[in-house]
Amino acid sequence: MVINTNKPSVVALIPARSGSLRVPDKNIRYLSGHPLIAYTISAALESGIFSKVIVSTDSIKYSEISKYYGAEVPFLRPDSISGAHSPDIEFVEHAIHELKKIGYEFDCFSILRPTSPFRKPETINRAWNEFLSHDEIDSLRAVEKCHEHPGKMWVVSGQRMHPLMPFGPKEQPWHSSQYQTLPEIYVQNASLEIAWTKVVAGTRTIAGDTIIPFFTVNDEGLDINGEYDWKIVNAMLEEGQAVLPHVDIKPYKEN
Repeated sequence: MVINTNKPSVVALIPARSGSLRVPDKNIRYLSGHPLIAYTISAALESGIFSKVIVSTDSIKYSEISKYYGAEVPFLRPDSISGAHSPDIEFVEHAIHELKKIGYEFDCFSILRPTSPFRKPETINRAWNEFLSHDEIDSLRAVEKCHEHPGKMWVVSGQRMHPLMPFGPKEQPWHSSQYQTLPEIYVQNASLEIAWTKVVAGTRTIAGDTIIPFFTVNDEGLDINGEYDWKIVNAMLEEGQAVLPHVDIKPYKEN
């Protein structure tokens, strides 16, 4: 694909640590013939917007698989920032720093998580164009409409509970209102995020303060994290309810 050099430069950062607890090695678990991460790498490359597609991993095995599918892995992520509770800002800072050390700096970065394999090249392009169409923003984040409204959710403390979102007039709080009278609420999904690189240095966050929504549609925001998710996704694929990005390479096989 040809990169448009008139636009800001952007690097794809694909986080793929090896220590998943709920589903061991989920990032390289096979789905429809390929390791899960292959679909994100393929979509990123095919989108044509990225100067580089980088996988941030702590695993040599993950690195080999990622390189096979066309991504670059110029460094490994330290174990100290690869734990289950390591915040995203740590791997992003590490990647930006390591890339700068070898001579690469980018105006923007996009986080593409392997657990969201149904994001297509067209999805990425649509998000990138949306990001570029706004001035004075820090980032863009993929969202979808909530299936369960948080206005109906509760925090339980001992024998008492309190509304998670104590909004609305006293005589008609959200928790006692009809769903159709409540404002639309959106939840972020794992499909993608795009931000200006300067936001990381300026705020030490991956999103900054001024964030615009990117509304995913159909299967674009599907996220695979637990065994139940795998069963649902496989059923959807079998029934044609979801479509994975095309991977134009033979499946990876270990030596």
